Amino acid sequence: MTIVWILLAVAAVAVVFFLMNKKPDDAAALPPADDKPKLPESGGGSKAKEKDKGAAEFFDRPPPKEVPKTRPQAATVKATPVALGGPSKDESSDAEAPKPVESKPPKAEKPRFVEEDFGKPMVFDPATVRKGLAKTRGGFIARLADLFRGRKEIDPSVLRDIEEILLSSDVGVKTTQVLLARLHERLERNELGDEEKVWAALREEALAILGTPGRLKLKEKPTVVLLVGVNGAGKTTTIGKLASKLQAQGKKVVLGAGDTFRAAAVQQLEVWAEREGAEIVKGKEGSDPAAVLFDAVEKAKASGADVVLCDTAGRLQTKTNLMEELAKVRRTIGKALDGAPHETLLVLDATNGQNALQQARLFMEKIELTGVVLTKLDGTAKGGVVLAIAEELKLPVRYIGIGERAEDLREFDPAEFVEALFASRDALDAGAAESAA
Repeated sequence: MTIVWILLAVAAVAVVFFLMNKKPDDAAALPPADDKPKLPESGGGSKAKEKDKGAAEFFDRPPPKEVPKTRPQAATVKATPVALGGPSKDESSDAEAPKPVESKPPKAEKPRFVEEDFGKPMVFDPATVRKGLAKTRGGFIARLADLFRGRKEIDPSVLRDIEEILLSSDVGVKTTQVLLARLHERLERNELGDEEKVWAALREEALAILGTPGRLKLKEKPTVVLLVGVNGAGKTTTIGKLASKLQAQGKKVVLGAGDTFRAAAVQQLEVWAEREGAEIVKGKEGSDPAAVLFDAVEKAKASGADVVLCDTAGRLQTKTNLMEELAKVRRTIGKALDGAPHETLLVLDATNGQNALQQARLFMEKIELTGVVLTKLDGTAKGGVVLAIAEELKLPVRYIGIGERAEDLREFDPAEFVEALFASRDALDAGAAESAA
């Protein structure tokens, strides 16, 4: 019993001695009560201390700076069945091949504007045109009829007489030579045996010169038509009659009063506009005609009009400055609407004969013309100038004027014109009887 107490005393002294000699750091290194106890580490105590020191240094170091990661660019992968999750190459051999998907063709865009005829076609009516050409028929056509009448045989001397008649009727030298050369070929082939065959040959050759009908077309919306010519040719009246035809067809028309130097021209257009229910754009007297016509085109675009008819001041073809002004007008209209004017018509007075042909040549040197309007054919015996214009200028005749009424401005139909002009003697006599009645 004594020995037990001695041992307990020694143990108590050892504990006191241990507690008195323990360092504070060792107490701090003890884990907190709620932490799990560390597992015993293999090796000596010095290695454990070095490991603990290394772990402390690792956690005390500042975090490393993040380096921005560059996202690798995705490679273009061909869409194969395997890539899309379909069957592999081996599996696809047994599977049915997929049917190709039919791709529908893209729908064609609807055109902005469909080209159509400029007004309704006139009814083929040679009798009406024949009345309008009464003076021409009473002139050189009547002389040709007298030349052929009673002849049972046509010889070369007749061709010389024909040449004289054609030259005196403003058919023109060049056109006369063309006609005579063709008639001479027919004569050598014995195709001009009698009077009727001569008339038939004249009709065929005249029709070949005049060509096919050169009708105006509505090419855009709006279609811009510029009318030019000398003083007194009938530009303003022609514009009024064209407006009447178009309005009757249901087209919306804007009139551009570009003749700013003549107050009467503006007033005349105002009367036509009021009568036909068309819009008119005008400026002050003496204002810039190019600016007026520019505004007319802009007005037509804003209002959805179908046609713009542009009047211009009459000018002598010999006045260079006035002709240059026409070129400026055309350029200004083109700025208002790309491609405009779509038609530039030269209005000629048929009573001027060969002088009208000379006017056309000079106008063609300054501006681009697309056709001719031949007015006052009912008041002259020089209707043969139509053949000269078609042959020498190679310009289509768009309209002919054979009276004062709006319907007397007729679309030029070569077949109708030739039939009315070169009718046979029976037709000529019938026409004379109708006129007398």
